[in-house]
Amino acid sequence: MPETTTAHEPAGAVPARRSLGTGPGRLLVALYGVFTVAAASRSLYQLLAQFDRAPLAYSLSALSAVVYAFILFSLVRGGEGARRAALACCALELAGVLGVGTWTLLDPSAFPDATVWSDYGMGYLFIPVILPVTGLLWLRRARTERPAAPAEG
Repeated sequence: MPETTTAHEPAGAVPARRSLGTGPGRLLVALYGVFTVAAASRSLYQLLAQFDRAPLAYSLSALSAVVYAFILFSLVRGGEGARRAALACCALELAGVLGVGTWTLLDPSAFPDATVWSDYGMGYLFIPVILPVTGLLWLRRARTERPAAPAEG
């Protein structure tokens, strides 16, 4: 089946997929990679070995690992769809950090053990609250440019 191209693409060209993990995005990929492994391994152990001790905290840590992994995947994948998905997940992550951070300050007894997002990520040098803000800024800046409309003439 022959490929169809537009006036903006040469024949046989593959549509460009902007990499989100280049430039400053490399640091985000590295940090999301580390946080994915850290949160996933910690929460997996806690869910299997200590679930009865703090089920809410350990479940929230597992949720944070899933969010981190999805953002990591989106950054590595690149493209406009992945950028939009990562943008939504970074917003969700920020809401989670702010919500859980506030909850842990207002009702510490609900969290007998800390989560990644407890106290706004204080146990992780506040990186959990800085990371989504940085991600949102990068993803907004990395928006792929739409091709200009063809000139009418």
